[in-house]
Formats: sequence, C-alpha cells, structure tokens
Amino acid sequence: MDQDAVDAVVERYGRFARDEAPGRSAVYEQWAARIAGDRDLAAALAAIPDTRRQPPLVFAVMRVLGAPDADIDEWAAWVVAHAESIALECGRRSVQTNEPLRCATLLPALSLIDGPIALLEVGASAGLCLYPDRYSYRYHRGAETVALDPPAGPSAVILDSELTGSPALRMPEIVWRAGIDLNPLDARDPDDRAWLAGLVWPGEEGRRERIVGALDIAAADPPLLVTGDGAEALPDLAARAPRDATLVVTTPGVLAHVPRARRGAVIDAARAAGRWITLDAPALHDGWTRRVEAVRGGFSLALDGDVLGEVDPLGAWVAWHPGFRPSAQ
Repeated sequence: MDQDAVDAVVERYGRFARDEAPGRSAVYEQWAARIAGDRDLAAALAAIPDTRRQPPLVFAVMRVLGAPDADIDEWAAWVVAHAESIALECGRRSVQTNEPLRCATLLPALSLIDGPIALLEVGASAGLCLYPDRYSYRYHRGAETVALDPPAGPSAVILDSELTGSPALRMPEIVWRAGIDLNPLDARDPDDRAWLAGLVWPGEEGRRERIVGALDIAAADPPLLVTGDGAEALPDLAARAPRDATLVVTTPGVLAHVPRARRGAVIDAARAAGRWITLDAPALHDGWTRRVEAVRGGFSLALDGDVLGEVDPLGAWVAWHPGFRPSAQ
C-alpha cells in the first residue's frame, strides 16, 4: 500500500471531521474522525483514485451500498470488508449537487426577465433547478413572509429562504426547459433517484424530502437533457429553443467545477445564446460587469454579469443589493 496515499486520506478526512462536518452531520463527523485515527480504514480508502476520494462522495457511496450507521465499530468493519466495492462505485460516481432550493436565489433574477422564457442550465444534473415555476416560495424577511405559488396553486415542494432587500418577485413563465451535463441523471430512473437522495448528508433536515419532491416534479414532465461540455454543447442546444421565447442560460454554481481555462468559454457561450444568470464566488472569474465583494461569505447572483445581490450557494438566503438597475438588453 502506498503510504503517501494513506497519509493523504488521514489528512483529508481529519480536516473534514474538524472543519466541514461539525454542525452539519454528526454521522459524517464521526465517520471521518474514525478514518483519520484508524490507518486500516485509511488504507481501505487509499485504493480509491484521489480524484474520487472526497468525503461527501465516498460517504454517499457507502450509504448507497448499505453501510450501517448505528454502530461505529460495525460500520468500520463493513468498510474494510467492502473496500473493493466502495472503490469501484466511487470510480463511476461524482458529486452532483442538484439542490432545488437554489431556485429561490434564481427567482429574483428571473423576475427581471419578461416571458415566455426558454430555460437552459449548464451543469443540470437531473434538472431540478429547471422548474422554478413549479415550486412554491416562502421568503422570510424579518417578521414578514413573502409567498409565491405556481398559478395552479401551492406546490408539493416549498422553498424557504431568508430575504433582505426588496426585489420585485414574480413567477416566471417557462415554456421550454433543457440542460447540459457531463453525466445527466434521469429523475425517472430509480438508481439515479437513489444517488441524488444519497448525496444528502445525514442530519440535513428536510433536504432529502425536498429533493425527492422535486424529482417527482421533473419525472412527471422531463426536461431535455444532453450529455456534453457546456461551452461546446450550448450553441446546438440553444438553437433548439422556441424562437418566440427569451432564452435564459443559467450556470448556478457550476463554473467552480469547470477548469479555469474553460470558464471563459462557457460564459461567452452563455452570453452569445441569450440572457445569462449565474451564482458564483466573486473572485471565481472575470465575467462580472463590476465585481461586488461578498459581505456574508456567499456567492454573487448576477444577470448578464451585473451583480444583483449576495446569496447562499444552496439557496438558504438572498441579500438583494438596494438600488440595483439592470442593464438594457
């Protein structure tokens, strides 16, 4: 066994147990701490390729494969016994954050665009962020709740988000929805559904139920999903959008996973296709018309490069910038 690889596992999982899991998942904190302190366990995971060894991916694979989580010693014995299966499954999986709550951050930007809208997402996974018109919203602004529902009535999926500022919110009129992903998932496929649900960390209250509800919505009316690179696949897919609708390309959180040399190409393709909405760390790229530094440590929400506000990367809060005036398009 490569001792450098074992050392790397010990360091990575120790950092995860110390800095990332506390306050979010007690189960994952305990698992990571045990790996960091047990070189037999670390050696079992060292066989996983280093690009597939990140704790959220490995732990999700363990859960999908049936790892016990009630007793830590039983779990540790299970990991050693199933090390080969874990490594094989990690080799074919990837973390695909498909959080429908992100639609609560997209809605203020979509509200600035007249419909009908053709919505196209880069990094769509199963397409759960392609249904902002099918979810209900409850924005909590102090003691006030701003409620929005689809025209047909309240949705089975209700998105709660903290709001500061006063964006003009309205439900978008979406007539076409499509997405691009290196490995698109099918909301109708039991294996894909189980994987997306399994990516939810134990202890994240309500998130699994939200994702399952969104999967049901997507399965009832599947989007058009294509396999490919965002920059390369976008022009052909955009050409399939209805001509009488405004094409809106979204890149919610995906650009961080695109190699730095390719980010500009994705941004250029999105802007060439239509309107562009993104959620990104402020220093991630140079696609802004003006960079606004994060105050709360969140992402910038932008329309056509104009920063509208700061948001939680997964949608828990939206801080709208007062006095925003969108560029004419």
